[in-house]
Amino acid sequence: MKLVTAAIIRNGEDILVVRRGAGEMLAGFWEFPGGPVEHPETLQECLERELFAVLDIASKAGQVIAVCDHEYDSGSIKLVAMETEIVQGKITLAVHDKMRWLPASDILNLKLAPAAIPIAQSLLDT
Repeated sequence: MKLVTAAIIRNGEDILVVRRGAGEMLAGFWEFPGGPVEHPETLQECLERELFAVLDIASKAGQVIAVCDHEYDSGSIKLVAMETEIVQGKITLAVHDKMRWLPASDILNLKLAPAAIPIAQSLLDT
């Protein structure tokens, strides 16, 4: 099972979501930004590295707020969502083609990547 991180970045009541660009796996699906853990990094180190790579921002990953196991055709993943703060930089999309800041209740109206759905649902309770 592949371990994958996801950032829950808040701007007031809104949460950042990004859409996978053309040519990417799950192109056209919305997700919380992040990526796979590389040995031997921690979850927080992974998320901070991935956010720098895909959004060009420095960030501080905090506590785990939700976890979801999901089976894709390509294999199973454990998606770990963490509260995350942007420390420096302006978001620049690298592998995504759109971004939105939305209240948690609106995120479920998007065409979400399947593993992101339980994470989005858990945000309604926080």
